[in-house]
Amino acid sequence: MIALGLEGSANKLGVGVMLHPPKGGPAQILANIRHTFVSPPGEGFLPKDTAKHHRTWVVRLVKQALQKAGVTIDDVDCICYTKGPGMGAPLQSVAISARMLSLLWNKKLVGVNHCVGHIEMGREITGAQNPVVLYVSGGNTQVIAYASQRYRIFGEALDIAVGNCLDRFARTLNISNDPAPGFNIEQMAKKGKHLLDLPYAVKGMDCSFSGILASIDLFATRLEEDPAGWKDEITGEHIAPEDLCFSLQETVFAMLVEITERAMAHVGSSQVLIVGGVGCNERLQEMMGIMAKDRGGSVYATDERFCIDNGIMIAHAGLLAYRTGFTTSLEDSTCTQRFRTDEVLVKWRP
Repeated sequence: MIALGLEGSANKLGVGVMLHPPKGGPAQILANIRHTFVSPPGEGFLPKDTAKHHRTWVVRLVKQALQKAGVTIDDVDCICYTKGPGMGAPLQSVAISARMLSLLWNKKLVGVNHCVGHIEMGREITGAQNPVVLYVSGGNTQVIAYASQRYRIFGEALDIAVGNCLDRFARTLNISNDPAPGFNIEQMAKKGKHLLDLPYAVKGMDCSFSGILASIDLFATRLEEDPAGWKDEITGEHIAPEDLCFSLQETVFAMLVEITERAMAHVGSSQVLIVGGVGCNERLQEMMGIMAKDRGGSVYATDERFCIDNGIMIAHAGLLAYRTGFTTSLEDSTCTQRFRTDEVLVKWRP
């Protein structure tokens, strides 16, 4: 079976073509095309501008994906699209595009949960069997484990997602959004060496990031007002923007490692799978790896081709559901900004 997947829940528009062999075996990625709406430094991406970007690019990306995959319209079995969660206007653009293709080509529609798409893509690429999943992105922060055909949420962000925290601090520092603000924060953090004291907000299995962001923003204001006068109390060296990025990353990632380890102990798992855009961060992977090694476990992660929002994860998760007989009628082919991971019945897993 072959599926065309459309993803556009945020500022990245992805179109992917995925093949599931008829006799089983690993899924085959035939095409993975993506285009990103990049806003100016110091600014976020507005829903209306992002939706316009998606509408502008979706047709040419679909053509490019089919051409790269070497398949025709007749070869495609179903059209999979992101039903939610995400930003309303971009989601609507993708849903309308999926409906259009479904009607034009007479293909079945499959609405996909964005979070489940990340998880299933990560499982497929890494080979992780039954891991505790840390899903970290610009819109979501969740610690998840599978049980009884549901992806159960053990802990999550109580306010803003960790990726949103990093992205918003990039705006504070007026860092470029190209290729991604979180990536640029990561590069600056590699040059930092002074760990500043920030709030550590773990509440049971949940995290809070808004207070940490407020605190680091105050540090940024202090640095801007007196760039030469702020020195480390121990070394006497000047505090730089790189130190702020370093301190923010170390603090929020330590929080994520703590709640992930607690979930591993609770379910008795030795595997951690990191998915979502922030999952590309090498420092997060390193810190998680240290924890997992101490527990005799292992960490599974992917690179930016699969961590960052993409169309193939939607095509893959959609095909898994489609093979169980699930389809989305035209009347139900809506989108929603709120669509929790544990709402999905995962019929394709025992």
